[in-house]
Amino acid sequence: MDMFDNNRTEPSDRATQLNSPLADRMRPVTFDEFTGQIKIVGQGTPLRKSIEADQVASSIFWGPPGSGKTTLAELIARSTNGQFIPFSAVTSSIKDIKTIISKSGNYFRMSGRRTYIFVDEIHRFNKAQQDAFLPYVEKGDIVLIGATTENPSFEINSALLSRMRVYVLERLQPEEIRSVLERALNDHERGLGDMDLHFEDHALDIICNAGDGDARRALSLLEAVSAFVGKEGIVTPDVVKRVHQKSVAMYDKTGEEHYNLISALHKSIRGGDPDASLYWLARMLDGGEEPMYIIRRLVRFASEDIGLADPYALTLTLNARDSFHFLGSPEGELSIAMAVAYMACAPKSNAIYTAFKCATTDAKEKGSLPVPLHIRNAPTSLMKEIGYGKGYKYAHDFDNALTDQEHFPDELAGSEYYHPTDTGREKFMFEYLEKYRTYRKNKT
Repeated sequence: MDMFDNNRTEPSDRATQLNSPLADRMRPVTFDEFTGQIKIVGQGTPLRKSIEADQVASSIFWGPPGSGKTTLAELIARSTNGQFIPFSAVTSSIKDIKTIISKSGNYFRMSGRRTYIFVDEIHRFNKAQQDAFLPYVEKGDIVLIGATTENPSFEINSALLSRMRVYVLERLQPEEIRSVLERALNDHERGLGDMDLHFEDHALDIICNAGDGDARRALSLLEAVSAFVGKEGIVTPDVVKRVHQKSVAMYDKTGEEHYNLISALHKSIRGGDPDASLYWLARMLDGGEEPMYIIRRLVRFASEDIGLADPYALTLTLNARDSFHFLGSPEGELSIAMAVAYMACAPKSNAIYTAFKCATTDAKEKGSLPVPLHIRNAPTSLMKEIGYGKGYKYAHDFDNALTDQEHFPDELAGSEYYHPTDTGREKFMFEYLEKYRTYRKNKT
């Protein structure tokens, strides 16, 4: 019996594990039972074809909790008859990594079957631990599958990331959560089929919404509700709320109300109303909105609607992100509220947003205009001979570091994109550009 067999149990085995949580018992063991992520692993997708051909490459599964990252990794190993080895990003050392990889190589030579090393929350591995996988991933000795809720672009070493394929998993939709719950309610071997529960209207909907896109969370609540009402029990909306220990807001995060509330938050901040801004923030959090989604929108707002009028707003929103990661909910939500209130009171300017939009339009529409010779780099004598850097005016050699030198390609000479306001800290840019542009016009 190999390590794959040791780490997985058949459905019949799970039924005997009476102490196992429902979410664990109902973990899919075939792709027919797997719910959601059609874009990633549906029939005809590149990943599904690679699974069927037993040619799965090392991969990163990036997505929110309960979206199926671990289950998908297990199903890949099962479907390709590989051995599945879960690895802890918290307790494992480099020595542990090298030992298990060495055994994996021997296993492949003896059986011809591949080893899938699964690392949950792979971003928790430090650089040295990630680097330890690099040569084995590169040679194909193992198939490394990492799961993370964090953006791998920021959390995974670039060398390792470049050798892995990134698949973005989406949070499950309410109808997908419902499918998972109904499967558990009808399964007599692993699920709650023998309990013969009866659900009143909307009771199951509340459990779906409370799951907040997380199948594991929804199944845990379903299990708690079933234990509360007992066999042949009647599940009402009030029972679900009572077991859940709080009123569950009916908040469809993919529907119109979701967009109405984020729009209300944005427009209240833009309108300079901290009180209304805090109310809409509270509404979203109470409704189960993902805090990191709100923070991402606030970061964009700080750049787009406040900009250089108060660049500290961007710093504060990024601090809110870090604080929330460190504290979690509900304590970390206060840092989000701080950022919201500050930005509502901050001076507003969309000047840099408008300027960059204009610059982007020219970059796309004007083609690859050549860099003027006088501001090109000239590291070799040949480049100098053909005019690279010739006539360049070193700003520090001039009064106030101002020159009449043109930095645009000829076709765009004299273009002006950025028009700062005289509000907040942007006032300094306003005053500088007044002087800079006046100087240049007087020299031409």
